[in-house]
Order: sequence, then structure tokens, then C-alpha cells
Amino acid sequence: MNQAVLKHLPPAQVEVEIWRADELEVRRGLSSELDEMWSYVRSKANPRWLWHAIDHHTGQVLAYVFGRRQDTVFLELKALLEPFGITRYFTDGWGAYERHVEAKQHTVGKAHTQKIESKHINLRTRIKRLVRRTICFSKTERMHDLVIGLFMNRYEFGVSV
Repeated sequence: MNQAVLKHLPPAQVEVEIWRADELEVRRGLSSELDEMWSYVRSKANPRWLWHAIDHHTGQVLAYVFGRRQDTVFLELKALLEPFGITRYFTDGWGAYERHVEAKQHTVGKAHTQKIESKHINLRTRIKRLVRRTICFSKTERMHDLVIGLFMNRYEFGVSV
């Protein structure tokens, strides 16, 4: 609260609203960090991207998809995020985000994507297929997506498959 401004305002012009933090989040709308993470299948000539979104405040994974680094794959992720009613997106500014997220809902910058970048580090540490220099790699896209998907479902969503 800005006390200096408050001192000069007549009481009739001051309106105070008190909200619980969880209720305020619902009122304002959910904010999300979006990013994509590179790996490969069989060789580096065949890149595979994990696109995912997390809740900006809690760091909980909301949704993820696999594919190329193309707008169509981002649109799949965006469709999965529709039920959440996200009102603010934080990204690194890659072109697909610029083209498909409204400017008033979009904030670009590393200052707001620290949680998702930290999640990348954790994923690369735990899943060797995501490490750029490794001898552990998937030979098929299906196996790549299954291994990483099973990990995400188990550790992010608590679903033991």
C-alpha cells in the first residue's frame, strides 16, 4: 500500500477490498509460464521438443505436448490450457508465442520464467535422454515421448501408470 498517496486522499475516495490469496488468484485469473525444451531422437538431425506450461505461482505443471518447434504444436498446448482460463502468459519470446498469444496477455522475459527454467534443469538431471551430450537417447519418437511422458505423469501429476 502506498502510504504517501493514501495520506492525501479523502476517505470518501478510498475503497478497500480484502481477499484471500487463493480467491484473488481466481478473480484475477491464472498466470502461466510457457517454454519448450529440446532433445532428439536417434540423432541430432531429428530434434524433438517438449512444450509445457506451469502455474506461475506454484510451479505445478498444467499441460505438456511433444513435437517439432512449430506453431501447430504450440497450438495443441494452448488448446490443452483453455480450461484453466489463463489470463497472463510468461514466455521467452519465441515466435510462436508472439504470433498466437495476445500482446495484452503476454509478458516476455527471463525474469518471469525462472520456475520453468528450473524445471528444465531438474528434468535434464533426472532424464538422461534430455541431456544434450549423452549416450542415452531414444531410437523412436514413440519411446521418447513415452519415457518422458511417464516421468511427467508420475512426478508432476502423481499418476502412477
